[in-house]
Amino acid sequence: MAEPTVAEKLKNLYELQTIDSKIDEIEILKGELPIEVSDLEDELAGMETRINKLTGEIEGLDSEISQQNAKIKEAEALIERYNTQLDNVKNNREYDALMKELEMQRLEIQLQEKKIGMAEKKKAKVEETLENTRVRLERKQKDFETKKVELEEISKKTEKEEQKLRKQSEKARKKIEDRLLRAYDKTRSTYRNGLAVVTVERSACGGCFNMIPPQLQLEISMRKKIIACEHCGRILVDDFVADEEKEAEKA
Repeated sequence: MAEPTVAEKLKNLYELQTIDSKIDEIEILKGELPIEVSDLEDELAGMETRINKLTGEIEGLDSEISQQNAKIKEAEALIERYNTQLDNVKNNREYDALMKELEMQRLEIQLQEKKIGMAEKKKAKVEETLENTRVRLERKQKDFETKKVELEEISKKTEKEEQKLRKQSEKARKKIEDRLLRAYDKTRSTYRNGLAVVTVERSACGGCFNMIPPQLQLEISMRKKIIACEHCGRILVDDFVADEEKEAEKA
C-alpha cells in the first residue's frame, strides 16, 4: 500500500477531529451528570458502610451495658448473701471479712453504674450520628435517583448516534500513523474543547485565534507538510481540506 500523501494525512486527521468533536458534543450534552452519578454512587456506598459500622457500634454498646447490668445483679446477689451471713458470724475476723466483701461489691456496683452511664452517653451520640447519616442517605438517594434518570434519558436519546460515531472514530484512527495519532491525542487532551486539528480562519488559528503569518498560510494551503500553530500546537489545515470533509459528509 502506497504511503499516504501529506494532503491525505491532513484530510484523515481533520476527518477524525470532526467525528471526535461530534462525540464531544454528546458528552457536553450529558454535562457533569456521568461524574455526578458516579460520585453519588460512591458516596451512597460509603454512607451505607458508615451506617453498618454505627449500627454495629450501637449493638456492641448494648452488649456492654447488658454485661455491666449482669455484673450489678451478681454483686447485689452477693451483698444479699453476705448480709444474711452477718447474722451468723462467730467472731470479729469473720465479721471484718464479710464487711470487706460487702464494701467490694458496693464499689463494684458503683463502677459498673459509672461504666453504664458512660456507655449510654456514647450510645446516645452514636445514635444521633446514625440518625443524621440516615437522613443524609435518604436525601442523597433521592438526588442520585433524579440524576440517574436524567442521565438515562439523555443516553437513550444519544446512544445510537454515539455508538455510530465511536465506530467511525475507530475506523478513522486506523488511517492515521501512530506518531501523528499520539500527537493528536496529546493535543486533544490538553484543551477542554478537544480541538487538535483546526482550520485557519480569517488569517488566524481556529484554536487559539493568534494570527498566522501570510507565508505560513501559503505553506498550509500547499499541503506539502504538516504544520502546527506555533502558539497552541494544534495542527493547521486550510479551508479546502475542511470543505472536502464537508462534501464527504454530505455524500
